This record gives sequence, C-alpha cells and structure tokens, in this order.
Amino acid sequence: MMSQYLITVSRLFIVIAILVIAIFLSGVTQAKEGTDIQPDNLFPRVLLQTSKGNIIVELDRSRAPITSNNFLAYVSAGLYNNTVFHRVIKNFVVQGGGYDVHYNPRKQLKPVFNESGNGLKNEMYTIAMAREQKPHSATGQFYFNVEDNDNLDPGRDWGYAVFGMVMEGTEVIDSIAAITTHTHGRLGWSDVPVKPVLLKKASVIAEEVTAEK
Repeated sequence: MMSQYLITVSRLFIVIAILVIAIFLSGVTQAKEGTDIQPDNLFPRVLLQTSKGNIIVELDRSRAPITSNNFLAYVSAGLYNNTVFHRVIKNFVVQGGGYDVHYNPRKQLKPVFNESGNGLKNEMYTIAMAREQKPHSATGQFYFNVEDNDNLDPGRDWGYAVFGMVMEGTEVIDSIAAITTHTHGRLGWSDVPVKPVLLKKASVIAEEVTAEK
C-alpha cells in the first residue's frame, strides 16, 4: 500500500517537473522567436495587408536589432492580424498594433529596451515603436511617421525608436492619414477613425535566393 502511494507521488512530481520545464522552454522559445526569423538577414521585409491596400516595410536589424526582432516576433505569432489602426493624426502619425476590430487589447509580449539612440530618425514613412511615458515601455504598438517628426527623436530625453522604413505602399499610408477621425464614444479616445482601418494580416516576406556564380 505504502509503495503504491510512493509510486503515485513520484509520478505526480514527474508530471509537475515536466510542466515546469515545458513552461520554461516555451518562454525561451518566445524570447528567441524574432532572432530565429531569417537570422542572417539584416534587413528583413514584412508585408502588411490592410483594408486600404498593401504596405511593405524593411526592418533595420543593423541599427535596431532588439526592436526589429520584437516586431518579427509579433508578426510570427499572428498578433497583428485582424487589428485596427486606432490612432490617426494628420501630418503626424498612423498608429496601430494594439487592438482588435472591437478595440479590445491584443496580447502583448514583454516590453523592450528603447533603441531610439540608434541614429535612425523619425522621418516621413519610417516605422517606429509607440510607448508610454516610461522610456522602455514599448511592447507591440507601432506607428508610421507621416511627416518628419524630429520632436520624437532623442535629445536630453529618450526618444521613440525607429526600426525601419516603408519600401512600398506610401500611398496607402497617405490614404489612412487622410481619413476622418472622431472621439470614440465608448472609449473616450480622440483621433479614432470613424470607419475602422484594418490590418488584416502581417507576414514576413521570403528572402530572395541569389544564384551562385
């Protein structure tokens, strides 16, 4: 009887140990996910399929490796799919990546280090990370600059980290930036598009294979 009890307890401990290891490994996998995507490509490209048309952005791992890999992790996990551009300010920014079509928050990964001092500027048609007041609070929300916004670059204080630029689809961003916005009745947010603009899907573009000479 006692031996049977000990066997049962031992099995229970083994199951618990397996679960703990699995949880730990899943966390490690999540953290490495961005770095594992096209690891030898310093300038991976991402296709953003929106309800206004397609946008292609090129990320800059050479200057913003942490931020670029973070963005790729969100793309790979499908966390940008079926989200909205919830903040649109003409002659300033188009922001998205944080809410679904019902304006419910999407899952966010851990905040990342602020790479705003990497030399990349908040110039027109660049992509950068949105954040809260704390400098290292960026998670998944991003924005496109629709003007040269040098006030968002670092000075005596931390800036907002630019990590890539738009290669195709600037006209799509222009069309989003020009839409009518209002203050959302339920949420009380300003600068929300009257007609939601969707980010239907984000996907990493396959690398071009160069034939050896």
